[in-house]
Amino acid sequence: MIYMFLANGFEEVEALMPLDLMRRAGLPVKTVGIGSLDITGSHGITVKADMLDSDFSDNSPECVILPGGMPGTTNLDASPVVHKALDSALENNSLICAICAAPMILGKRGILKGKNATCFPRFEEYLEGANVGGRAVRDGQVITGVGMGAALEFGIEIVAALKGRGAADKLFAAVLAK
Repeated sequence: MIYMFLANGFEEVEALMPLDLMRRAGLPVKTVGIGSLDITGSHGITVKADMLDSDFSDNSPECVILPGGMPGTTNLDASPVVHKALDSALENNSLICAICAAPMILGKRGILKGKNATCFPRFEEYLEGANVGGRAVRDGQVITGVGMGAALEFGIEIVAALKGRGAADKLFAAVLAK
């Protein structure tokens, strides 16, 4: 199963664009609300998560996704459930994805050392040891995105990692009506 963690203050587009793309691609993804099913984004949009963090028990997630935004990122970073999910993903060599400010969570844990990665400007200091730059960057089991303006590319990279480049390219063409 693919899990996207949502905490109050998340950046709505960074979560909903990739979520929409994954569901269009037929991927099994659940949103996990930190502390509540009703999670309000940084711009006042409230979404209902599929499950509560207290119900998360998957020891081998296929993918863990962390949208950015503030204070959403700091709320995710404060969650022991998010860290448990990241630990499980690392142990199982599963895909780990973070966009905007959220790569700081990965950087603080040392997950990005020696990897190509990106993040929202002013958060590079948390990506110590990473080669920083780009819009949507995949390096092994990690995908990072620079911010809201790259949410489409970030979502397409996730689809490519999970379903193959051909499926991702087809989806990209379909959503752009090419």
